[in-house]
This record gives sequence, C-alpha cells and structure tokens, in this order.
Amino acid sequence: MSTHTTNIWKVSQDKKTEHQDILAIEEPVEIRLDIEGKQKSISITMRTPGNDFELAAGFLFTEGIIQSKDQIESIEHPKSWNPETEGNIVSIKIADGVEIDFEKLERHFYTSSSCGVCGKSSIDAIRATGLKNMEDKIEPFPSKLIHQLPELLRQQQNIFDETGGLHAAALFDKEGNLIFVREDVGRHNAVDKLVGTALLNGNLPLKNHLIMVSGRASFELIQKAAMAEIPILAAVGAPSSLAVSLAQELGMTVLGFVRDQRFNIYCGAERID
Repeated sequence: MSTHTTNIWKVSQDKKTEHQDILAIEEPVEIRLDIEGKQKSISITMRTPGNDFELAAGFLFTEGIIQSKDQIESIEHPKSWNPETEGNIVSIKIADGVEIDFEKLERHFYTSSSCGVCGKSSIDAIRATGLKNMEDKIEPFPSKLIHQLPELLRQQQNIFDETGGLHAAALFDKEGNLIFVREDVGRHNAVDKLVGTALLNGNLPLKNHLIMVSGRASFELIQKAAMAEIPILAAVGAPSSLAVSLAQELGMTVLGFVRDQRFNIYCGAERID
C-alpha cells in the first residue's frame, strides 16, 4: 500500500471543517547484499513502498556497485523476526564470482528522501564508476514532443493525484511513447525504480530515450540517468549548476522548466529539433 488515510481539519477564512485526507506513505527500506551467504547492509533510504526490488537493483546499478542484470542471482524480502519490518528489507543475492568494491560500499550511509547526496562523504564518492560519454549520434527529439511530456507524465501520476506528495520519473522513446513511469517520495528513488525496471527487464542501455522528472534536476539524477546511458534528461523545474556541469562533461542534454509550452536547453542542444 502506497497511501494512508487520515482525518484533518480544513480551514478556509473563518470556517473549520473536518475531512479525510490521503497521504503518501514514507517508510525506510534497508538494502542488503547477500555475498556467498553473508549479509551486508549497504543502504537505508526513505521511500514509498512499491517496486522495492526495482529500487534496490536500480540503486546498485546507478551507484556503480553492479554492472549488469547477470550479476544478480535473486532478489527477495527476507523473513524477519518482526513482521512489521519484513517488507522493508530487500536482500539481493550476488552471483558467484562477482567482485564487489567494499571500499565503495563503505561510502554509502543513510540517504534521505529529499536528497540522496546528503549521505555521501564527498563529490568524489558521488561520482559512480562506469559513467560514459554520450558520444553516439541519435535522431533529434522534436520540440513539439517535448512540450507534450509534462501532460503525459501528469496523466500517469496516480498516487500524486491522490496525495500531491510524490515525485515521478518517466521514460519516453523518440515517438513520445511512454515506456514506464515510477513514483516515490524521493526524486532519486523514482529514478532508481525506473532504471531498476529497465535493468531487470533487460532493456539497458537506453541510448534512444528521454527521461522526464518532476521537480528539479540534481547532480545525482544526471549521474543515475548517465549510468543507464539515457542521453536526455528533462525536468519540470530547474537544474542545479553541478548537474549541468556533469551533463556537459558527459555530453548529455539537459532541459529545464519543461512546462506551459516552453523549456530551456542548458546543454546538448543538438539533440533537440
């Protein structure tokens, strides 16, 4: 369940009336690695329950801890002595022979729903290994299509319609077809769920696609999109300076303020017709 109903008071001018309201659920999830039978906790993040396996797989991939679906043997919610927390633990069994960079794992601390970067010790730790330059030439996306993205995304934000409290990430192809959309209280979680879905479905890399995110575009979202080799990131809000700097370094395209039939191109203008 991703929502919770609660009683509230609505105040309008001098009137106070009682109503029921729907809230987006925010709960912690612990991601564990199972390496040759030994469990190692690597992250605790606040998220909206749902697509937890995709979230965990996407997190491992976008952080450069694993490089392919084949390195995952299985994903499960392990049994716990406390039934209330059982669904808030995800264990990923790593395939035999896969070497994990434990020094990198030590840099992953608690991450909040508002900013996954907060738990990392330095910018160097944020830069996941395996980031590739977007050198492949693709057919430009038409600006007419870009203008349609906010509404196409909005139509798929089911939980947002109920609560008004979730971020979303959506993957589109060059024809404007929505491949899939994921929602979460955290922007970075929504992108991890999306990338994790593509990873587990065998769809990576996503070189001829565009990712649309609600809210602003942070450095970490650029990094996660780049790990999946998505060449264009479009955001309803503004990008940060560090996000644009990394995108320029990698040859990505970043679009901001994509709403109301307008948008800004911050870098990579050659991909927009």
